[in-house]
Amino acid sequence: MSVPLRKDIKPGMEADIVLKQDQRSGKLTRGEVKDLLTKSPSHPHGIKVRLTNGLVGRVKKVYSVAE
Repeated sequence: MSVPLRKDIKPGMEADIVLKQDQRSGKLTRGEVKDLLTKSPSHPHGIKVRLTNGLVGRVKKVYSVAE
């Protein structure tokens, strides 16, 4: 499964992220993207974001408004 690119992630979008402490298990946490923290266009483990609830992790999947 390929991870989304930075250009595909916008603040306000719903996303599934993996928190640092969940990297081994791969447990996903869903929330609304507040800030994009990774500056490069891509990252092999996913773009790092901050959610509106303050959690920080790497994006594994994003959801469009229609989903």
